[in-house]
Amino acid sequence: MRILTSAAEVRAEAGAGTRSRAVVMTMGALHEGHSALVRAARREVGPDGTVLVTVFVNPTQFGAGEDFTRYPRTFDADVAICEEAGANLVFAPSAAEVYGPAEGFGADSVTIDPGPLGEILEGAARAGHFRGMLTVVAKLLGITQPDVALFGEKDYQQLVLIRRMVGDLNLPVEVIGVPTVREEDGLARSSRNRYLSADERRAALAIPRALVAAVEAAGQGHESAVRAGRAVLALEPAVEVDYVVMTDPDLGPPPGTGMARVLIAATVGTTRLIDNESAMVRP
Repeated sequence: MRILTSAAEVRAEAGAGTRSRAVVMTMGALHEGHSALVRAARREVGPDGTVLVTVFVNPTQFGAGEDFTRYPRTFDADVAICEEAGANLVFAPSAAEVYGPAEGFGADSVTIDPGPLGEILEGAARAGHFRGMLTVVAKLLGITQPDVALFGEKDYQQLVLIRRMVGDLNLPVEVIGVPTVREEDGLARSSRNRYLSADERRAALAIPRALVAAVEAAGQGHESAVRAGRAVLALEPAVEVDYVVMTDPDLGPPPGTGMARVLIAATVGTTRLIDNESAMVRP
């Protein structure tokens, strides 16, 4: 496995052959959830394909009050995880490599507008987050030129927005969602879990329990599902709930019947956690 730091190196690799290429985009601090993405990427392209993992802490998707400098950087461990999971290449650019000189990327630069879908849920809580996310994803897709790009379902709104961007802009890449990887106790794996104290970690388990309750209640309709999820979270005073909602699979209004998505966001201590699960609504 090789580590690349420039767009020119990545483009040279892309032009070196005709092998299928999969990309997994990360901000580092990798865990088993990322390993699952890399392994899924390897399955997609086969043993002779190329799996490229990007490791880039993107400054433009951190909103006001979110500490970009606090985000964990564990590059050596990240590289080891990538190699063990089957990656061929790691692309670890600097911010200047992605955006040019700092003074060259500002308010007048071209960015990707996420539209109304980027203003709800996480977009309402994190102003500008999805604009920064989509912009860097578009840039990295342009640099890496993959056949397929894999993203985790844990960040479900992100996944939906990336699919929308790729479709609306006719980008030549297939976007594949990979199911959320969970700890043995049900907590969704996240780089932010390391911020939780032992007591906060126990309190956070109310979130997957609330998802289970909501999914089980979905047979009685979306209002019952939301009530069931909120009832579970209300039993844990250390969990400050932002939202519990049910939507259709594309984050539109909840369906009267058929497949839906339950999404939860809550803060435990100083750590904001998100989770989601699919559900079936019956009339």
